[in-house]
Amino acid sequence: MNETVFLFGAGVLAAGMNALAGGGSFVSLPALISVGVPSVAANASSTAALYPGGLASAWTYHDKVSVPVCGIDVRRLIGVTLAGGLAGSLLLLWTSSAAFDLILPWLLLTATLAIIFGRRIAARFSGLATPSPGLVFIVQFCLGIYGGYFGGAVGLMMVAAWSIFGETDIKALNGPRTLLVSAANTIAVIAFALAGAIRWPQTLAVLAGGLIGGYLGARIGRRVPARVTRLMTIAVTATITTVFFARAYWT
Repeated sequence: MNETVFLFGAGVLAAGMNALAGGGSFVSLPALISVGVPSVAANASSTAALYPGGLASAWTYHDKVSVPVCGIDVRRLIGVTLAGGLAGSLLLLWTSSAAFDLILPWLLLTATLAIIFGRRIAARFSGLATPSPGLVFIVQFCLGIYGGYFGGAVGLMMVAAWSIFGETDIKALNGPRTLLVSAANTIAVIAFALAGAIRWPQTLAVLAGGLIGGYLGARIGRRVPARVTRLMTIAVTATITTVFFARAYWT
């Protein structure tokens, strides 16, 4: 019962963070590991637990998901993202928990840096690269791999990459961003479920908390300044990243 309550609370916080500024997996993944779920299964379970919230976010932009990205029909990018997501999820399933324990801190660091600097990179290097379709497909495939393997802050990474290719209307990209992130997560959850990698009792506890957390996060987001939520998110992600580096390399 104590474990269930703890995971439920983690789900509330994780979904609330996602609704406010992102980074929810920084809470759900460590919570699952802390109750004894091996890191690979914990990552798969975290993805599944936060998946309904991602779908809900995608639905809020359902009338804007068809916006072309870098001049490319988003339906073509869905196929590339699904392929990348499948490759990433299979790569995770083929990774031992011992190896993933060493890789995880670097993935958390990558996601933390994306949260901190993603927008600045997008603004600083906007339009730097020529958006040839082939290059866009390659980058999107790689982002799909990352999304299927881990996925932390992958939406921010997508927007940053598209901005480098010349996309300047960040708000208009919210629709395709949520759609493509959901595509990577969809194929990953299917692969994880078929492989038996999801610990369903723990996952459902986090998911149940997430249903409440998503609502509360959206309500809080209307009242708390964006700068405050961003600073809180950075503080949480940086702390969790430091803890996992210590866990993997200094203990």
